[in-house]
Amino acid sequence: MTDFLSDVRAIAEKGVPDGSEPVTVVDIGSNSIRLVIYEGLTRAPNILFNEKIQAGLGISVAETGELSPEALDRAFAALRRFKFLSNQAGAKKLFALATAAAREAKNGDHFIATANEILGTEIRLLSGKEEAHFAAMGVRAAFHKPNGVVGDMGGGSLELLQIKKNDFGHGITLPLGGLRLSHDAKGDPDKAAKIAKKSLKDVKAIEKGQGKDFFAVGGTWRNIAKLYMAETDYPLHIIHDFRMSQKDVLKFCDRLQTKPLYELRGIDDVSTSRRALLPIGAAVLASVVKAMDASSVRFSAYGVREGVLSSFLEADLLLHDPLVTAAVLFAVLRSRSADHAVELCNWTDQAFELFNKVNDSDQARLRWAACLLADIAWRAHPDYRGRQSMNIISHGDFVGLDHAGRAFLAVTAYYRNEGLSDNSFSTSLLALCTKEQVEEARLLAALLRLATLFTASMPTILKELRFTGDSSSGYQLMLPRGLADLNGERPQRRAKRVGQLLDADLTIDTV
Repeated sequence: MTDFLSDVRAIAEKGVPDGSEPVTVVDIGSNSIRLVIYEGLTRAPNILFNEKIQAGLGISVAETGELSPEALDRAFAALRRFKFLSNQAGAKKLFALATAAAREAKNGDHFIATANEILGTEIRLLSGKEEAHFAAMGVRAAFHKPNGVVGDMGGGSLELLQIKKNDFGHGITLPLGGLRLSHDAKGDPDKAAKIAKKSLKDVKAIEKGQGKDFFAVGGTWRNIAKLYMAETDYPLHIIHDFRMSQKDVLKFCDRLQTKPLYELRGIDDVSTSRRALLPIGAAVLASVVKAMDASSVRFSAYGVREGVLSSFLEADLLLHDPLVTAAVLFAVLRSRSADHAVELCNWTDQAFELFNKVNDSDQARLRWAACLLADIAWRAHPDYRGRQSMNIISHGDFVGLDHAGRAFLAVTAYYRNEGLSDNSFSTSLLALCTKEQVEEARLLAALLRLATLFTASMPTILKELRFTGDSSSGYQLMLPRGLADLNGERPQRRAKRVGQLLDADLTIDTV
């Protein structure tokens, strides 16, 4: 755990990793052009600024084979603006990439040459296989142990690639982008589904991904997830790692293809240009899910841009857990002591092992993140620390974290600040956790509440406190004789509460 802290200790003064500077990525797609300015080149990058324009570069390519003058004018104007904003943000590095429309248009070379001059850098024109590879790298950077197939649907093409943790298969690009397929199918979702089914036949990534997760990348698919959340009153409006079952995906995709879009809740939040592509995007998504018999669809906020960015990181940094890295960052910037937060990780590890609550590494990493985030709301008014920490965590820009895990962290932080008997927060958030996660959140919060009475949320003392005993004869929290004065009524009450959760006695004793 201390390795994570040392990596980001310099954040305390500057708010960014030591030596880090803003980094810009300009992503020139077939439908949109997007500017993203990141805080720095890190394992868990935060976004300083994000803007896109629907230039529609690929609209005319399917019809004429060229980028239209109107689309070029819009694109060049956007790139000039984006270059200015990148400079304004202080970015010293600007990475630019272009995909299907610029790659396939007859006048694509002219566009790239002019865009290079505007941006002052050489645009990387990605091949279809490179798009697939970087989309998979983006998913690897943002999901914990991904296993399945990554699909990136843009305006001009669909890229597919098998992924299993850190290993990738061979990428393939198919002519199933929203703009292109809409043209080829003449706007008919049924015809689009037939074209997609034929194109997906004998695709190796689909064959090898049978029964596994499908990781959906791309704006059209993210909007499908957003609309489903609105339709079903889903309690947590975070797109990243939102999961839909195969049954729910196919049912909702059918709804998008067969019924008027204006009847959908939340449709006004989808841009007009995106709305037109929703039925086509739904047809392709349903076709992929059927072809690979996907167990579920997991939507990704990360894609090619973040994949390209992560390719510049050192190899050892890529192995770091993005959730724990981000949690350390929060601890350094927001808690009273990041060293104490790390001590909590080690202390609760020892406690959970003694209490026979040791679980797998996936849940252990959530416990570490909860310890690192335990004190991030201490500057808030005492009456609102629980709600503020819960809101920061449940709505924070974390990756490597599914919705159940996010809810677990938020609930733990709430209990830690407000007490275990307070259930006045959102019950819908609790519903995202399993019964076992709720029980662990309460136990972990009880331990965190006990620890702070000895440490005042500052380092060094917690290292001296050790649990002993067993469930049959009872547990003891042992204090060195020099710390005996820290014992008192409040610590004893909180120790008793921990014992109740363990269904065993817990006393505080002096060595």
